[in-house]
Amino acid sequence: MLSYLRFARDNWRFVAFGFVLTGTSSYGQTFFIGIFGPDVQARFSLDHTEWGTIYLIGTLASAMILPWTGKLIDQVDLRRYTLAVCGLAVLACLAMATAQNVIMLVVAIFLLRQSGQGLLSHIASTSMARYHEHGRGKALAIASFGEGIGEAILPVLAVLLIVAIGWRASYGVVAIILAVGLTPFLLWLLKGHTQRHAGYLQRRESARQETSETARSATRAEVLRDTRFWLLMPGLLAPAMIVTGLFFHHLNLADAKGWSHLWIAGDYFIYAIFGSAMAFVLGPLIDRFGAVRFLPWKLTPLILALVVVAQFNSPYVLWPYFVLLGISAGTHVLVTAMWAEIYGVDHLGAIKSLVTALEVFASAIGPVLIGLMLDQGWGFSTALYIFAGYSVAATVLLMFALHRRT
Repeated sequence: MLSYLRFARDNWRFVAFGFVLTGTSSYGQTFFIGIFGPDVQARFSLDHTEWGTIYLIGTLASAMILPWTGKLIDQVDLRRYTLAVCGLAVLACLAMATAQNVIMLVVAIFLLRQSGQGLLSHIASTSMARYHEHGRGKALAIASFGEGIGEAILPVLAVLLIVAIGWRASYGVVAIILAVGLTPFLLWLLKGHTQRHAGYLQRRESARQETSETARSATRAEVLRDTRFWLLMPGLLAPAMIVTGLFFHHLNLADAKGWSHLWIAGDYFIYAIFGSAMAFVLGPLIDRFGAVRFLPWKLTPLILALVVVAQFNSPYVLWPYFVLLGISAGTHVLVTAMWAEIYGVDHLGAIKSLVTALEVFASAIGPVLIGLMLDQGWGFSTALYIFAGYSVAATVLLMFALHRRT
């Protein structure tokens, strides 16, 4: 913790920028949108498959353009890029608050996923990895804590707000907070970025002069031709597909198990605490040993979480389930650091935007798959065991891919 305190003290403004960004992205994350699911389904008379399909279409549309919108972070000043994405975020929340038909709902989901799940998270992880050559793991861990805070607090607040003022007005309140409070604060936190970026450019040029080959960063086209990249993908995309599907259908899971909605939403804080704790544990380990060493075990807690909640029906099973799921979520800091370690940081925005697009694509599939299985009468346990089996196979591919690297 002393190393974190020293690092945060020396870089407080910029790591706070990453922290606030990941927290702000919550409005477009599945764990938040899923809270609104039953009310949206009731308003538009949608069954599980139809609601999941709408989510799929909006999310896939977001994934299709992310490789281009995300790549712009390599070319546009970070302050302008952040301002544009925040403006899109406000528009997304207003679209959700005013949607009157299914087409408008699809557009709202697209905007929420593009700005929230996609670009705000992308800005946070890319900027932390790019500008912190030393202390990259700590920076990513601190930034990820913002999402943990959002996961711990916002689901319960959303449930209470929906009860008090309705689901539409709740997203209207979010739009106001984004426009009036968070956007100006984020831009204030970027004060002094001109000097930071100049330092990054100087370090990059020095590295290129030291060696023309080993210091060169891979382009996105070169990454796509690397076999390791495609071997890694099934495992790295598994959490996006599975965890998104679970959070999207958590209230339906509660209904199936006989749990109250407030009980499952109120336990999200466990997920957030252990996710943040795992990220903080991994931060210094990444800085000391590298991310690649730990990556093969990334899916182990997710597999255990799936088996636990599939096997037992007691409401108290949520506690070990959210502990394991949180630990799994905390390992995500390994992924961004791993891309920087393997492929360099010059084109990190382009590479990360491609990976983020694939993650968004995977996250679109998860809710639909579970919805289809539920509507076919398969039940949650069957879906969870299928996902666990997939994760085991993906772990084998992770190990093989990282072994090839050596």
